[in-house]
Amino acid sequence: MATSSSPGVGDTRHLVILGIRGVPAAHGGFETFAARLAPWMRDHGWRVTVYCQGSDTGDIYEDEWEGVRRIHIPVGRDGAVGTIEFDVKSARHALGEPGLILMLGYNTGFLATWLRMKGRRQVINMDGVEWKRAKYSAGAKAYLWVNERLAAAAGDVLIADHPSIGDHLAQRAPKEKIVMLPYGSDRIDAAGTAPLDALGLEPGRFLTLIARPEPENSILEIVEAFSAAPRDVTLAVLGNYNADNPFHARVRAAAGPQVKFVGAIYDPAALASLRYHSLAYMHGHRVGGTNPSLVEALGAGNPVIAHDNRFNRWVAGDAALYFGDTAECRQRIDELLADDARRAAMAAAARRRWEEAFTWPMVLSDYQGLLERVADGEPR
Repeated sequence: MATSSSPGVGDTRHLVILGIRGVPAAHGGFETFAARLAPWMRDHGWRVTVYCQGSDTGDIYEDEWEGVRRIHIPVGRDGAVGTIEFDVKSARHALGEPGLILMLGYNTGFLATWLRMKGRRQVINMDGVEWKRAKYSAGAKAYLWVNERLAAAAGDVLIADHPSIGDHLAQRAPKEKIVMLPYGSDRIDAAGTAPLDALGLEPGRFLTLIARPEPENSILEIVEAFSAAPRDVTLAVLGNYNADNPFHARVRAAAGPQVKFVGAIYDPAALASLRYHSLAYMHGHRVGGTNPSLVEALGAGNPVIAHDNRFNRWVAGDAALYFGDTAECRQRIDELLADDARRAAMAAAARRRWEEAFTWPMVLSDYQGLLERVADGEPR
């Protein structure tokens, strides 16, 4: 067995996770994934180190979470600049941590090139086609376009979370180093209603929209479609909508009386309650691969109304109705709300699709097998 350990831990395999803000999860899908993978790998004999972004200018320090070693890196700046600073400091520190590197995302792909030049083996989850996202300026898109190519060239193995992402990566790197591994989620079979009471929602009388408030996620189209007719149910919209953001203001202005903006919610129990007691889940994502929010909806048995694209169709299959524009979205909402039998059939289809491809044990076991093969220098 190849040894990739820090001093004093014998021949224990060592996994170093870069590219996220830290664990436990309090931001996005990659953090949630790392919070599941790290303990899983620990339970299977690995030593795991996760780099976590700090918000002060103090010293680097270490602690432990769920048997996982965390290294906290102080960062003095906010936003994208602060994230790049964190990634640079983390990569520099990781050079002194022998082990296999798992990099989540390619936003700082130039660091993957640097680490490769230093002789480090890396598995890189390439996420979605980030440089196509509408929220970015031309300069930011160019930066991401370059970093995608740098990461694709530098990684020993590239993980695609969706077959279409794999096809895209095959234009950047040899097919033999691309592996398709999707995101996972939990099955939700029960959830309390106290979080709903706090939000003023009634079980079984609302739809959910859980997405970052960005144009590419079809937020405006969904809110307009739902608000185009009187409803006896509510649309619960999660996320931070700021009055000084022009797009956020447009979404709020388009909302009818049955649209409720409930803010950003990260508490797992509250999210489980929202998903389990929801009539349906609205998913407008147009860019990306296997989106975590959609997978989580399937695990909760939610019927889905989704934007019609190759990413969503592969994930949701016949658990979803699909729309292309605002008028079609309204039609799909009307159809779903009017047909109890159809909702029940779609809920059953959601469970089946989740069981086929997206359970955490299935996903994490596949990651474990891949990481072990790479650590041992075996063909993937």
